[in-house]
Amino acid sequence: MTRFDAGPLPSLEQQHRDPQRYPDGVAWLDGQYVPISQAKVSVLDWGFLHSDATYDTVHVWNGAFFRLDDHIARFRAGLERLRLQLPCDDTQLRTILHNCVALSGHREAYVEMLCTRGTSASFSRDPRDAQNRLMAFAIPLGSVANEEQMQRGLHLALSDIARIPPQSLDPAIKNYHWLDLVRGLYEAYDQGAENVLLRHINGTVAEGPGFNVFALVEGTVLTPDTGVLPGITRRTVLEICAEEAIPARAQPLSVAALKAADEVFITSTAGGVMPVSRLDGIPVGAGKPGPLTAAVTKRYWAWHADERFAEPVEYGR
Repeated sequence: MTRFDAGPLPSLEQQHRDPQRYPDGVAWLDGQYVPISQAKVSVLDWGFLHSDATYDTVHVWNGAFFRLDDHIARFRAGLERLRLQLPCDDTQLRTILHNCVALSGHREAYVEMLCTRGTSASFSRDPRDAQNRLMAFAIPLGSVANEEQMQRGLHLALSDIARIPPQSLDPAIKNYHWLDLVRGLYEAYDQGAENVLLRHINGTVAEGPGFNVFALVEGTVLTPDTGVLPGITRRTVLEICAEEAIPARAQPLSVAALKAADEVFITSTAGGVMPVSRLDGIPVGAGKPGPLTAAVTKRYWAWHADERFAEPVEYGR
């Protein structure tokens, strides 16, 4: 057997040097708050080895959480479906999330709560032997679309790659099974697009990496009804449409209808409401963000000051 010569052992300092760069932020794990660069997960964690985890993300805007109750409720529902246990109740979870933001000092923040299956002392293959692990963090708020894309509209591509079917994985459970989405992203990049939409196995439109899609078709706002994540921003847009008497409904969305739409936009906690101006290289409608998208976007951000949805963070604790 040929022996591989790895050279002299590195010093203790070299062994523990982290080559990665991290955004500024604060995390909570194992009962303590730490800088984001110190938040680690074991390579033996089922969350890392098998994507056996669920999570939810909520954003803070102008120093206040937006629809935190809804995000915690969706997180709890995913935990129950995956038979994961948290070491705290919802009040304690809310305190952890608030503290992560307050300690970070960010007034616009991307906040994530996640629970992995964890590890077992014997490296058991039985998930019931694993100790579930809760983590949370707050970092600066980012967006699916950058500032330029928000102004002129995103350029999307439709992929032939099918989204993981709901019969295999319930899309209502937020998860890290993104290989279909990542493959689709590289397809889109190869075509000169900036992001991607996947289809269902039956050929209808599904969703993209971390976002839902809407299309204005013959005066009605449509969004896929099944096999997609029930996004909180998606729900907000449907509620805005109802409040503003804008015809809107969730139903199967065909590729033909999407391509014939007068306006298309996507929605996500990371970015809110984001216009789409090109699809598969072809202009959507007038080839620029449309008036309905602008109106919904304006109302969406106005709701962030609405006491029904905003929950202020107490900084300086």
